[in-house]
Amino acid sequence: LPSPPLPGFLCHRAELQGSDFWNSSLEILLRSLQGALADRKEVPVPAGEDALLALEELQLCPPALLPGRARWRCVCYGLGNFSSCFKARFQLAFLLLLLQELQIPEELCCIFDPAFSTLERELLGSLGFSVLSQNEEGKRPIHEPTLFYMVHCGKALYNNLLWSNWSAEALSNMVILGNSFKGIEERILTRIFQADYAYIAKILMATEEEALPSHNRYLDVFNDTAVHHFPWHKLREVPQETWNFQEEPVYHSEDQSEIIRNPDGT
Repeated sequence: LPSPPLPGFLCHRAELQGSDFWNSSLEILLRSLQGALADRKEVPVPAGEDALLALEELQLCPPALLPGRARWRCVCYGLGNFSSCFKARFQLAFLLLLLQELQIPEELCCIFDPAFSTLERELLGSLGFSVLSQNEEGKRPIHEPTLFYMVHCGKALYNNLLWSNWSAEALSNMVILGNSFKGIEERILTRIFQADYAYIAKILMATEEEALPSHNRYLDVFNDTAVHHFPWHKLREVPQETWNFQEEPVYHSEDQSEIIRNPDGT
């Protein structure tokens, strides 16, 4: 039987919080959030000493609490079975630290993985998370600033998420912490990438991506993970015909490992 998950991820959380990896990762994420906020206001992203001052300001006043702005929300897909997998426990610990740092209440973080056991769903509910009952397949339109936490998810899930928010307005409100889009492009044939994962391929030109730092302790936990945001000034340069393409993604039978389908087909 798997060991009780709660003590495990609390230990992982304490370990992460005191690590250089966490501090560096948080700085990268805050930089993306700051860039997204600056772009929405159409002011230049600060550089050099100004960037450091802006980061300090953002850390003192997280984006969830910035005056005049909607509170940030969070969506977590594909966490895995954290009751039996140490990688998933570290990823859950990282998520909890992130919500704490950004002052996003757990009830404003929706979470789903079709692999969750009843015990895992109950535990996440007891922690305050909004545990989704339906498999959205990543097809969640957003209307307010949202951080998507999608470590090691399949390519189809990212593609579906982009399709569901295929407008400059929606994408500029989104930050994705997940598999490197550049890495996805590099690992598959160009024709397959452009045909089967068209939305990832089409948005690369408007994506700012920064990889999380490499760390020996967390190589298998956060490898190939990056923070992505979509600057307003880059989104405005995307050709109109790109936005006009809005076909719902369809995946071949050999791509089933990329995504677990909703059995209801809705």
